[in-house]
Amino acid sequence: MFEDLGDRLDKAMSKIKGYGSITEDNISDVVREVRLALLEADVNYKVVKEFTNKVKEKALGEEVKKSLKPDEVFLKILKDELLELLGTEKVEIETKYNPTLLMLVGLQGSGKTTTIGKLANLLRKKYNKKPLIVACDIYRPAAIEQLKTIGKSLGIEVFEEGKKNPVEIVNDAVDYAKENGYNYLLVDTAGRLQIDEDLMQELININESVKMHEILLVLDSMIGQDAINVITGFNEKLPLTGVILTKMDGDTRGGVAISARYLTNVPIKFVGTSEKLDGIEEFDSERMVGRILGMGDMMGLIEKAESVMNEEDAEESLKKMKKGKYDLEDFLKQFKTIKKLGSLEGLLKMIPGAKKMGLTNVQIDPKQVARIEAIVLSMTPSERKNPDIIKASRKERIAKGSGTSVQEVNKLLKQFEESKKMMKMMSNGNFKMPM
Repeated sequence: MFEDLGDRLDKAMSKIKGYGSITEDNISDVVREVRLALLEADVNYKVVKEFTNKVKEKALGEEVKKSLKPDEVFLKILKDELLELLGTEKVEIETKYNPTLLMLVGLQGSGKTTTIGKLANLLRKKYNKKPLIVACDIYRPAAIEQLKTIGKSLGIEVFEEGKKNPVEIVNDAVDYAKENGYNYLLVDTAGRLQIDEDLMQELININESVKMHEILLVLDSMIGQDAINVITGFNEKLPLTGVILTKMDGDTRGGVAISARYLTNVPIKFVGTSEKLDGIEEFDSERMVGRILGMGDMMGLIEKAESVMNEEDAEESLKKMKKGKYDLEDFLKQFKTIKKLGSLEGLLKMIPGAKKMGLTNVQIDPKQVARIEAIVLSMTPSERKNPDIIKASRKERIAKGSGTSVQEVNKLLKQFEESKKMMKMMSNGNFKMPM
């Protein structure tokens, strides 16, 4: 997400690097590039106009004129203005009530049903909540069954009463939650292909009956300019407390996120990052802007790692590295952990300065990654623990077992030995980057 926008903004900023100072004449070209970048990213034209006017005004200010590095100051201006659009403060989800009542609303096809499973999973893992999912989409064929399947795969209960009136279902679910110790209630509601009176009235009736603590609008980020009309339409009838943007991992230009908060004043609280049931993250404007401007997202990378890494295993690996006893068994464990983090290309882009190092254009062949894993898995446990015993006959057996060649086995073993030496130096603090 935002990849094209980031590239276009980077192109605009590269022009400034050749300027000794910023003037009225030369800044116009740069601002034009920024304007085009935002419009192509599907940012609302009113937002673009106001944004670029502010950027130009600040870029012509005394701070930039006197700067020895106008490109760095311009980057800061862009960052500050993007933060202003996306919201400078992170708005947390409500969790203090017992039970806390949350309702998801949105158009049909926006991803509500999958999102409610993701959100329940996040609330359980991060906030230590005991969630109950409530099935209130009584119209869409198989909607309840889909929700039950999601709940079963997560080990989270789904409360359903078939085609009963949704208002009654929610009231029964609240009583059930109180009786059974559930402290978070997530209500999945019906959607329509477009906003209509019947849909809105049903949602209004549910909210008036139980007074929701959170009403989150699930919005397909690929919807484009119409997103503003959808948010406004729901917000006029319901007191929305936030937005969840789905499909942000797809071929989306990202403009919805930039426009939505600014034009509606409804905060973005979560973004969907993959189709998996853990593919959701809290929206953090600071980190999002860092990704757009190629500054990376180190906190996001750390959180991803913490979510899949076992602390004891990490400490044990570090001890082994320091002693030089790190083996292919440890390598295989870490390899499997890294695979859980998502695509390696995506991880590289989260490293600060990745764009300058050329890491954002790195293409990693998944077949090559699969071959590495196959080679290590074709070794016996004793071979993984002591790679020195792997001689010619063993290499032939490993190559045959993994569907690779002896040359590929040799290459992996050589790379492993080199990385093992480097890791030992780094873990002991003796590593120096070559000049």
